[in-house]
Parts: sequence; structure tokens; C-alpha cells
Amino acid sequence: MPLTTHNPKQNDILAALPPADFSRLLRRLEPVELALGQAVHESRSRQDYVYFPTTSLITLLQAMENGRTAGMALVGNEGMVGIALSMGGETTPSRAVVQRAGHGYRLRASVLQTEFGNGATFRHLLLRFAQALLTQMAQTALCSQRHSLAQQLCRWLLLSLDRLPSNELEMTQEMFANLLGAPCAGVTDAAAGLQAQGLIEYSGGKCTVLDRSRLEAQVCPCYALGKAESDRLLVLKSHWLEAAVA
Repeated sequence: MPLTTHNPKQNDILAALPPADFSRLLRRLEPVELALGQAVHESRSRQDYVYFPTTSLITLLQAMENGRTAGMALVGNEGMVGIALSMGGETTPSRAVVQRAGHGYRLRASVLQTEFGNGATFRHLLLRFAQALLTQMAQTALCSQRHSLAQQLCRWLLLSLDRLPSNELEMTQEMFANLLGAPCAGVTDAAAGLQAQGLIEYSGGKCTVLDRSRLEAQVCPCYALGKAESDRLLVLKSHWLEAAVA
């Protein structure tokens, strides 16, 4: 699909801006096409841009001592990648990698910091999203310690579906392993178990969720707890935005 058919208001943060703020920001937003596996920023590297996904998904990966990585959070059209830049940080320990190819918009870090300082609504939106992102990271850390690999895989699949218009994901075994911080063999076994139950179909790097309701029945409580908090912080933003700008 041509990049010109996409609109910044496909991103929830940008769509929630008042018309004057959106118009001012629109002149500085750059449309980007994001490829599967592309790193939009590296660990400990200076970040010159933040990204607002529209049809893409971006995973924040943390390096581990054994050389593997583990997914900490997933960002889609509900948010922004590079939230640390709004709080004065120039680098983060995480690596941001495209999990689903698609489109988005990027904004120079200097513009973001100016808008964060001057725009009350934009600042409230980003702080609200930052709280939701921190909650997701905390839930991920807890989940990785307490629940099985199959349950964690169910959670990541559901988190992805919540941010996508379809039930399909293009994910290689290596990408799943990087996301779960586990050996490929373990991830393969977990995926095979879900497939044997008729919950997913996984072949040739494409994962299709066949029965979401049964997948939700298999997942650990971390998914529902995290989703409830995310919904509270992000779906209800119109109410507090009215109060913030009154």
C-alpha cells in the first residue's frame, strides 16, 4: 500500500491532539516505512528520532547476560517509541525492533522535547502513555519469572493482536526466541503445543491465531491485568484531556 494513503491520526496519541497542536506537529512529522526486523534505535545509542507507529508493531528488547534478548514491551498505534527522550534521556538500555512491518511517522528528538515543554495536552498524553508502558514492562518482568513459556507466548500473541487489524503475524522462530528470551527449541515446542490444540497455525514464518477466546483461556493472568491498566490509562484519555486543557 502506498505510504501516501496513511494518516498520522491512525496513531492514538497524534489523533488525540487538539487541532492547533496537531497542525503544528504535522509540519514536522516524517512518514516512514518500517521493515520487519529493522532496528529503529539501538541500545545505548543516541536517539535522534521518536516513532509513532500506525500499522507497524515495535518491540522493546533488553539484552541479557547470556547474550540473548528478551522482550520488555510492545508498542503499536496506541503509543510512541522513544518516550525517554521526553524525560531528558538521550539513550536507553533497550533496543527497539520492528516486529510487524508497516508504516508510521517519526519526529526529531529536538522537536519532541520542545513540544513536551510547551504543549500541556501533548505532555499529558505522553506521560499517560509512559505510565502504561512502565506497567507493561513490570508485568512482563513478573510474567517471565512466574509463568511457562507457552503462557508467555500466548500473552505476546494477544498483545500483538490488540494492536493489529488482523489475526496474522509474520514471525520467525528466531524472532520469537528473541522476544521470549528463550532458546529456539523451547519456543518451537511451545508453539507446537498451541498448534496441536488448534489455537494457532504456524508455518513458514507466519503465525495465525485461529481461536482467540481459547488462547485467552490459556494465557496467564498477566495479560488481563496489564490490559485492564492499559485500557484505564489510554482508552479513557478523552475524559482527563478535557480536564487538562480546561
